[in-house]
Amino acid sequence: MESRKRPLEADSGPSNGFQTPEKRVSAVRLPDSDYMRWGVEETCQFLLKEGLSKWVALFKDQNLSGVGLRYLSDDQLEKLGIKKLGDRLEILHSLRKLWQIKSEPSKVFNDPIHGHVELHPLLIKIIDTPQFQRLRYIKQLGGIYFVFPGASHNRFEHSIGVGHLAGQLLQALNERQPELLISSRDILCVQIAGLCHDLGHGPFSHMFDGMFIPKARPDVKWKHENASVLMFDYLVTDNNLEPVMKQHGLVLPEDLDFIKEQIAGPLDTNVEVGNLYDMFHTRNCLHRRAYQHKVGNIIETMITEAFFKADPYIKIQGAGGKIFTLSTAIDDMEAYTKLTDHVFEQILNSSSPELAEARQILQNILRRRLYKCVGQTQPNKSMEVTRVCYTSIGPSGAQDVILQPEDFVVNVIVMDYGMKEKNPINNVRFYCKSDPTTAIQIRKSQVSKLLPERFAEQLIRVFFKKTDDRSLAAAKKHFIQWCMNNNFSKPQDGDIIAPELTPLKASWANNNEGETGEVDGIRELNHVSVNGEKAKVQLFKEEEEQ
Repeated sequence: MESRKRPLEADSGPSNGFQTPEKRVSAVRLPDSDYMRWGVEETCQFLLKEGLSKWVALFKDQNLSGVGLRYLSDDQLEKLGIKKLGDRLEILHSLRKLWQIKSEPSKVFNDPIHGHVELHPLLIKIIDTPQFQRLRYIKQLGGIYFVFPGASHNRFEHSIGVGHLAGQLLQALNERQPELLISSRDILCVQIAGLCHDLGHGPFSHMFDGMFIPKARPDVKWKHENASVLMFDYLVTDNNLEPVMKQHGLVLPEDLDFIKEQIAGPLDTNVEVGNLYDMFHTRNCLHRRAYQHKVGNIIETMITEAFFKADPYIKIQGAGGKIFTLSTAIDDMEAYTKLTDHVFEQILNSSSPELAEARQILQNILRRRLYKCVGQTQPNKSMEVTRVCYTSIGPSGAQDVILQPEDFVVNVIVMDYGMKEKNPINNVRFYCKSDPTTAIQIRKSQVSKLLPERFAEQLIRVFFKKTDDRSLAAAKKHFIQWCMNNNFSKPQDGDIIAPELTPLKASWANNNEGETGEVDGIRELNHVSVNGEKAKVQLFKEEEEQ
């Protein structure tokens, strides 16, 4: 704040030629940089600071507070008695400074995506903390880096980009909809939230909160968004940033709550159109083609297993000298600050006998000795599927190959538009050019007939740990039989893997012939031809359907 205040002019004597202007400090201090909170006196102080002292009495007589400043126009100033155009333009020029965020010196980042990005000094203070710098060592796409070598970017540059775009969005809204009364304080808060929204990510990003923590601590309902809030609190406290935030115009604790609500939602709860559909469709495609790539899934599954086996033996010191493990570090932000992707190398390069199993798994990843995907299927409706469900029919053998439950890994992947089964566009309101003040809803039928009917689906992938051909072939046939038993979709290679099994299920017939019926809770298939003979099978319903 100090560096952007203008001083009253002082007699500094004759000039000795051209000189670079120095930074100056204002003689008038405003009690609050958020003009929306100003009374008449604070408004008058602003006029004094801007060298508009001759209009102070007029503004005071009209009882103009900060809220009214945003509504002042050239016509209104003229009606108030300011007759000269130059005077009115000078006032309006000064007022515009109030709703522009670029009012303090900023630092420039050369971003590979957004180009030169200017960030507010308070954002720089946040970036230059250990808690934020930690994000340099957490890959944005986790294990996908082992599949796509170019996917090496991390949460650090991602977060800087989000903070920048958040500011750009608010500036655009501010310029196009001045009636929203967006202040520079509002913009700064939103930028901070964008910058800090991923502080809570663990090693390998979503793998940590989506796979490892549920496996290591199944009783804990933990999300990285909640950890981001905890880490943000710790960042502010550990680096004594509250005085700096106040200096830059934030009102505490009100603005801290506002920032945290943007990151994780309201703190007191338990939690034009085609373009938006395109955005969600693109998001879904990115998940299907890259983020949920089968090999990426396998690698993240293996890393998760390695972390799980190493969990009791990785020691991380937290607050008060207390020691935490990989899975319990989320309970202490000082310990969690030290937990990044480096734990992969820590295990890999260790010589501890306790870490031998975990170390072997990570070595297998680097040597590309990966678990094999035996198939992918889809249930007719959302359901919970675990390895127990998959192997509940017991160990199975084929040609003297015995398949045990521990040989399998079952992953359930949810593909959606961001709101599970709901259409997210139904929660969006739009404005027409003919009436930019009225928000309207646009239904799917008003947009296109080619939009999806459903907005979520489950993919069930089963991986097999053994890699020899005979065991793998038996595991694939076992998978086909399991899909038949549970009335799941036919795997794409089902007719190749198990040609003797797939004809037994009428609904899987390629000519779409064959119907199923139900009698007394038993699903019965019509007779179909198998190797020239008729066969008939009965498939029992899932427990949840009984």
